Amino acid sequence: MTEVHLRKIQSFVKRSGRLSKAQAIGLNELWSDYGINITKDLLNFDEFFLNTNNITLEVGFGNGDSLLEMAIKQPNQNFLGIEVYEAGVGRLINEASKNNLNNLKIIKEDAVEVLNNNITDNSISHFQLFFPDPWHKKKHHKRRIVQTSFLDLLSKKLKNNGIVHIATDWENYAEHIMEMLELHKHFKNNAGDHIYSERPVNRPLTKFENRGHKLGHGVWDIIFTNIKGG
Repeated sequence: MTEVHLRKIQSFVKRSGRLSKAQAIGLNELWSDYGINITKDLLNFDEFFLNTNNITLEVGFGNGDSLLEMAIKQPNQNFLGIEVYEAGVGRLINEASKNNLNNLKIIKEDAVEVLNNNITDNSISHFQLFFPDPWHKKKHHKRRIVQTSFLDLLSKKLKNNGIVHIATDWENYAEHIMEMLELHKHFKNNAGDHIYSERPVNRPLTKFENRGHKLGHGVWDIIFTNIKGG
């Protein structure tokens, strides 16, 4: 009988390319200040941040502009970013160093693997996913990160009453995300049944989003609360 190996479906494509000097400095010389090397052990956030402040986890932060701004404006909140795009990781670390931030840490790994293996249950207060790859072709919808299995995992890692905030500029994906969250027994829509939220002031407008607004593109913010007993 032939042994079959099932390939895990990934929600991202790992981009590569030449790094700028600043990006290379961030990725290499400053990594020990902001980067977290993943092992088989659970992460101890109190040790990494040297405090017990709440943790905001952002997956797929891209070039890091919005995450950087949030970390600057909320010094009493700890921010953990997970991204596989090396240029974005290097850029964010370099900018964090310029701003002397001590409330931001970066992981350069597959976020689902990190959530499964390295993040303690009930340890995250906020989860952010801004403009994830929409995988707009129907045959690729299975690659979208927001699926029931991912929400099951996320609910375990979030604290009770923890917040999930997702933003997308693809209406079809917004509808999919809304449906997945509203069907899940542990999540409750902060805006009311099937109502999208207004962009909260703490989510910065990116250059990408501003450009979209000028072209008439819509953006949908979806904010839910994790209710463990729900």
